[in-house]
Amino acid sequence: MRYIKLAILALIAICLVSVALANREPVTLELLPAALAELFGMNLSIDLPLFLVVFGGVAVGLLVGFIWEWLREHKHRREANVKAREARRLEREVTRLKGERDKNKDEVLAILDEAS
Repeated sequence: MRYIKLAILALIAICLVSVALANREPVTLELLPAALAELFGMNLSIDLPLFLVVFGGVAVGLLVGFIWEWLREHKHRREANVKAREARRLEREVTRLKGERDKNKDEVLAILDEAS
């Protein structure tokens, strides 16, 4: 299984390198459309290789997706934390009640009762 994973990662790396080599031409990336840039009096643009623009877009999309999912699953994590606290509280209560039940018993008999 480990070799299959490495083979798949190698194929992905080869594909990414070939895309990067095929798209090395510089493109101009502008922050605002020309009309808005003229209206605000600022023309923010940068020349980058096309593959950086594409890979950057993919990276930003992945980041936004991960953050979106993390926020969406917040209620499930909160519910799991509440249930874990409740389970710990109940375990402490069971331990306390067993201690009260076995208070007047011989230690050996209490251990045998607990084992069964």
